[in-house]
Amino acid sequence: MDLADDALRDRARRAGIAPDWTDVTGQARSVAPETLERLLALIGADEPAASVPPLVTGMVRQAIPLPSEAGTGAAVLVLESGERAEITVHPGDDGRCWVPPIDRPGYHRLQLHDREITLAVAPPRCFSLDEVARGGRMWGLAAQIYGLRRPGDGGIGDSRGIAELARAAGRAGADALALSPTHALFTAEPERFGPYSPSSRLFLNPLQADPAALFGQGRVAAAIRTAGVAEAMRRCEAAVLIDWPEAAQAKLALFRALFDGFDAAAEAGGGLAEDFAGFVRAGGALLQDHARFEALQAARLAADPADRDWRRWPAALRDPAGATVAAFAAAQDREIRFHLFLQWLADRAFAAAQAEARSAGLRIGLIADLAVGMDATGSHAWSRPSDVLGGASIGSPPDAFNADGQNWTLAAISPRAMVETGFAPFLDTLRATLRHAGGIRIDHVMGLARLWLVPDGMAPTEGAYLTYPAEDLLRLVALESHRHRA
Repeated sequence: MDLADDALRDRARRAGIAPDWTDVTGQARSVAPETLERLLALIGADEPAASVPPLVTGMVRQAIPLPSEAGTGAAVLVLESGERAEITVHPGDDGRCWVPPIDRPGYHRLQLHDREITLAVAPPRCFSLDEVARGGRMWGLAAQIYGLRRPGDGGIGDSRGIAELARAAGRAGADALALSPTHALFTAEPERFGPYSPSSRLFLNPLQADPAALFGQGRVAAAIRTAGVAEAMRRCEAAVLIDWPEAAQAKLALFRALFDGFDAAAEAGGGLAEDFAGFVRAGGALLQDHARFEALQAARLAADPADRDWRRWPAALRDPAGATVAAFAAAQDREIRFHLFLQWLADRAFAAAQAEARSAGLRIGLIADLAVGMDATGSHAWSRPSDVLGGASIGSPPDAFNADGQNWTLAAISPRAMVETGFAPFLDTLRATLRHAGGIRIDHVMGLARLWLVPDGMAPTEGAYLTYPAEDLLRLVALESHRHRA
């Protein structure tokens, strides 16, 4: 190994890329220089980083360290409750600055000199089963949503099937029902139905929603007749295996009919119209961008069925904040409103399922599944490309089961983007998963500490481990767990 390789390996270590790893047999392995160079470029290792991040995590009742660049001296601490206190940030022997201990968990604001820093102060651990069980024992069931098929669901399972299983489980004394992921997939490509390869983990798969939760059985039955999909839905329900394209086409036609009726009446106002408007306002830019992507991808595929990857679209369409996308959104306002409608429908349907699970006696209710990554051709990567490590996929090195390693073709959130945005992409994802759940399973949870990344075009054996800010992420998980009592 020459001096250039030594320097490259040192750069990789400083950037959080492990230049070495140990295989399943205990043999030490070195990462190829090409892999290190590509990953260094991918994570922006040579770009200047913010000296003081906008959010710093800490533990309750422990002093919180800040980078030396934050400065010391008199400061104002604004607690999440709005209470204000004058404090002093002290220099430490280790070169860092230290905030005195804070006795309350939460997202507090530190006003120091001319800057404001969010202090995410976490409890010692997540909300626990003991806090629910109070010394008793608990048990639950697990189910794939698409296995909970029932008459009227179109053959693919839905939130009503979840609620029915929860009621049965509650009668048997269960406390939890763990589910497969409910993340948004690709409405325009129903053949991409893998729940662990979502378009976005910030939104839901509307095909899994029971529309009767919002509109009632009578309106749904009328919409099925209007859409002319009764026979198609019965055929899908009777099939041994799921035909995702046919089932999705029928259910989306049903949703279109519901939307047409709702949209025509929405101008008159009423409870549902107000609820929908509030949902759209609360969803903000993230929700609007997801709806724009869904509409834009559908339009591109209608023109060319092979045009499925936004990374190959014209440059103007790859810019979600650009004039071309804005013009498309203005021209396709009703289509975008339909995709907003789908997310509203799904959100309210899953809220109803969790409420029914809890009312059936499940002390935890639904346990959601948070996928480890997202599809690089999907909504999140298009709307927030700086969040995502494009150009590499999550996978795993060779092991006893896969001698060639694995490439899961999933994009990861950039650890640098997490730190520089106050962990916004991570927190948004976590909160979306906790929204209608009493607990979550974090898929491949070691990804909070490190992920095996495979540069595009390279074999899984040619990947490397990228370090993530595990201490920060675990604190944020604990804090959000307590805030959601999940």
